[in-house]
Amino acid sequence: MTTSNKHPEAPWRNFYGRVRGKTMRPNQVEYLEQDLGRLSPGPVGWEENPERVPLDLEARFGGRPVWLEVGFGGGEHLVHQARTYPEVSIIGCEPFLNAVAMLLTKLRETGVENVSVHPGDVRNLFDVLPPETLEKAFLLYPDPWPKKRHHRRRFVTQEHLAPLHRVLKPGAEFRVATDIPDYVRQTLEEVPQAGFDLVSEDFATPWADWYSTRYEQKALREGRTPHYLTFRRI
Repeated sequence: MTTSNKHPEAPWRNFYGRVRGKTMRPNQVEYLEQDLGRLSPGPVGWEENPERVPLDLEARFGGRPVWLEVGFGGGEHLVHQARTYPEVSIIGCEPFLNAVAMLLTKLRETGVENVSVHPGDVRNLFDVLPPETLEKAFLLYPDPWPKKRHHRRRFVTQEHLAPLHRVLKPGAEFRVATDIPDYVRQTLEEVPQAGFDLVSEDFATPWADWYSTRYEQKALREGRTPHYLTFRRI
């Protein structure tokens, strides 16, 4: 599916991917209606923030460190990180509403309160995040877009990496996990060009606080090898 911003002042940005899947359960619809407003990091969309006023993260998160997970899928890793580091606030960005509903269910079940949710394109969030404010970012099992003509749709292109670099603090960590060898190749080519240093060439060992997601478990069942890449923002 291809979508774009509809506000007249918004830049043209094609979004390739699903924004809604199978019919959600009534409780998931209820959670979307009741919880998304209070969990928002602030006015992100073009309709509510056409002037692209930067978010006040100090006021929103009380001065706590802020992390970002891009495309949180089922939300397992995001909830794990939030429970492991209650002193940190984590923004989860995910355009697929069914996945957002899954995360909201997990948040209610676990009582985790240090998570904020942007249910949309991360580029719109990058627009309004102040520079050098995030202390860590995660990109875990992103859509591989395996066909060569679709590689430009991958997150690890300068269109996404340049604004990510802008909003990360110097020295901030950027973690990438994928089971696709060609995604590893493109990550190693593109991420350093955007102003990041590769921390280690040991791609086989997961991070000490890693939580294996259902996407990783599927990859392992199907015989694919996970890769864990760590970069630091220069």
